[in-house]
Amino acid sequence: MSLQVSDVQTARVRIAPHVLETPLTRSPLLSRALGYEVWLKQENRQHTGSFKPRGALNKLLSLHAEARSRGIVAASAGNHALGVAYACQVAGVAHTELFVQATAAPAKIAKLREYPVRLHLVGQTYEDAERAALAHARETGATFVSAYDDPDVIAGQGTCGLEIVERLPAVDAVVVPVGGGALSAGIALAVKSFRPQARVIGVNAAASPSALLSFQKGYAHDPFAHEPTLAQGLAGGYGRLPFAVARDRIDEIVLVTDDEMKKGIAALIDSDQILAEASGVAAVAALVAGKVAGLAGRVVAVVSGGNIDTGTLKAILDGRG
Repeated sequence: MSLQVSDVQTARVRIAPHVLETPLTRSPLLSRALGYEVWLKQENRQHTGSFKPRGALNKLLSLHAEARSRGIVAASAGNHALGVAYACQVAGVAHTELFVQATAAPAKIAKLREYPVRLHLVGQTYEDAERAALAHARETGATFVSAYDDPDVIAGQGTCGLEIVERLPAVDAVVVPVGGGALSAGIALAVKSFRPQARVIGVNAAASPSALLSFQKGYAHDPFAHEPTLAQGLAGGYGRLPFAVARDRIDEIVLVTDDEMKKGIAALIDSDQILAEASGVAAVAALVAGKVAGLAGRVVAVVSGGNIDTGTLKAILDGRG
């Protein structure tokens, strides 16, 4: 598969009326503590509370009307479903079926119930939800919108990277959470196209090191049997298409544990009063835990999502989560 930065630029024009250009702000406290400039790309401030509308919108707005008319189906740990629900509302899709793992964060499920979609809570993992969604798509002819293994989705997520290099042209490193891989692949494509000397570092959950193993073994590990993790959005396989885009553009993959992500959530609240979910805070957690060696200059940590419920947050801050 060939995906070019021009595809990301086209996606930006297509989705611009419907997404926010999220803040990119310097964190004085984290910068002082870590010894280099830390900048925060706040995708937690995007519509629906995560970066996901970028890719979902680019996919849906790229479809022919006939494909949209057959209905849309998607599988998700929560945030992709929210992105698809929002994109379907923008695109005027009448029939939307969303299959979400039953263990998804209550905050995400509550948000989804506000959209005119049919919500199916299925199984314990993303893989359970995806199997059900693909079966529904086969039975009904609805168009399946992948959370990560789709070139239009990758190009849409890459618009976040364009915003980074335009706002901070001399960026030295970008650290980004990695689950299925669309966000990290799209950002790596955009950043390396305009700032090839910048490092791009992906952050996998230690309970689900599918991206790390994919880079080590030379092929995409999808599906992937993973351990339980608070970072549901980072759990599961690393997509074939993201791997094809990212394998020569991402410089390193590091791992963070659940405990390190919990500390990252607290650190981000203390430093910048920014609220992030475990998946969304993985890049900050990697920096705070010292997982990336040799960082200097201007380092961007992508805060990819903020959909955390009060019960989970209280448990984390009380040290019981």
